Amino acid sequence: MPANLPAWDFAVEGHRPTVAYLGLDAFSVPMQRPGGGKADRRMLYTAVLYTPDKSSHHYLVDFDLDRLAAQMRQAAIRLGLGAAHQVIAISDGGNGLEEALRRHFRGDLLCILDWYHASQHLHDYAKRWHARDAAAAQLWAQQAKGILYEQGGAALLEHLRQQVVPPDSEVAEELRKLIGYFQDNGHRTDYPGYRQRGWDIGSGPTEAACKVVGERLKGSGMRWLEEGASEVAPLRALYLSGAAAWDAFWALAP
Repeated sequence: MPANLPAWDFAVEGHRPTVAYLGLDAFSVPMQRPGGGKADRRMLYTAVLYTPDKSSHHYLVDFDLDRLAAQMRQAAIRLGLGAAHQVIAISDGGNGLEEALRRHFRGDLLCILDWYHASQHLHDYAKRWHARDAAAAQLWAQQAKGILYEQGGAALLEHLRQQVVPPDSEVAEELRKLIGYFQDNGHRTDYPGYRQRGWDIGSGPTEAACKVVGERLKGSGMRWLEEGASEVAPLRALYLSGAAAWDAFWALAP
């Protein structure tokens, strides 16, 4: 991670406190064995640090989640994210992502559950509950999303617990899982509070990072040895981070 990059602007339009964002996700990379045999895909973790207006961003990638989170911390220091009043991590709630960020940043790092992933869980349940009535499924999902968006995760949980479904049924099991999902993510679903402060609630920049980095590694017929992907993917991430990061890196290269 190069030093001496231009200072980032963490201002939030219409709000006084400044904000810096972290995003973390993963996508699968097609792999091969030595000699050319096909191997199981590997998950490449992809991170992005960015400003509220999305004009400044920095990408990082690694096959090791903990190592990538450590790189994110170093990048955050050198990019000056500590100057922002608030640092926020937005992710889809995947296994280990929040824990890795908290280990390397701070235990009370504010993490937001991506709104679109949370919404998708509601739509998926609605389709099972109203499997034969698409209109009813859509209506139920919209109502549940409205509660989550306007009142937050605690209100949605109360709404879900009041649902009456046939006991000992597949739908009852799906409802149990849905309740568990929002219980586990309750600390990340205060959407009305986040919106009131002008904060993002979607992980669009992180999804985009996975897409643009992935384009280099997932072309037609491509398969990779880990050492090859481990060299090409970081270069792709650095290039996509912008001319300032690219030039600063090569200026410091031996």
